[in-house]
Amino acid sequence: MLGIIGGTSLLFSDLPDLEKKTVATPFGTAEVHLGEIALLMRHQFSLPPHRINFRASLAALAITGVDRIVAFGSVGSLKKEIQPGSIVIPTDYMSTTDIPSIHDHAIDHVMPEIDEKLSSVLAELIPEAKKGGVYAQTRGPRIETVSEVKALVEFADVVGMTLASEATLAKELEMKFAAICMVDNYAHGLNHEVLTYEHILKTAKENKERTERILENIVEKLK
Repeated sequence: MLGIIGGTSLLFSDLPDLEKKTVATPFGTAEVHLGEIALLMRHQFSLPPHRINFRASLAALAITGVDRIVAFGSVGSLKKEIQPGSIVIPTDYMSTTDIPSIHDHAIDHVMPEIDEKLSSVLAELIPEAKKGGVYAQTRGPRIETVSEVKALVEFADVVGMTLASEATLAKELEMKFAAICMVDNYAHGLNHEVLTYEHILKTAKENKERTERILENIVEKLK
């Protein structure tokens, strides 16, 4: 089954007609909307990025039969050439913060990855997207400092607060994972604009129709 993880970029979009269920996992409960696909909203229970129960969310998708995940996420650009309004399909990730794991009581070194084949399919379905690049995860909920951004620019292309955790857990739970990053702004210090959550919400609202079209196309082709 196809699983979709939705974040800020899906807040204003019309979503498929699905039934909401609360799924119990060894790590807590999570709400999953089920039907021909499984949809999990990342910020359920109004949780900010640093308080999301990633283990419960990803385990809930695995329990409901998901074997491949497409995650939507809002990001900041670390490169001048990746302008706000762009779409990036990352092929690798890094993190400056702790990453959760389901392996609390066993040594299991998992080889992290973003699934190449699934990413290539997304690139075909979204021809305007840039395929390739590194996603850097920071803890949140605060925006990165100018100095942090200067360091991240050397190693990554976009920055967000969730994808590395989700991708790692998906791998541990044997689900293929790929992501669609909606670039809402330049990272702090790369532009003169003042970054706020309200600005990110405004951009997500402006891109509502495009996001809906992408989601519908993915569900139609991959369900």
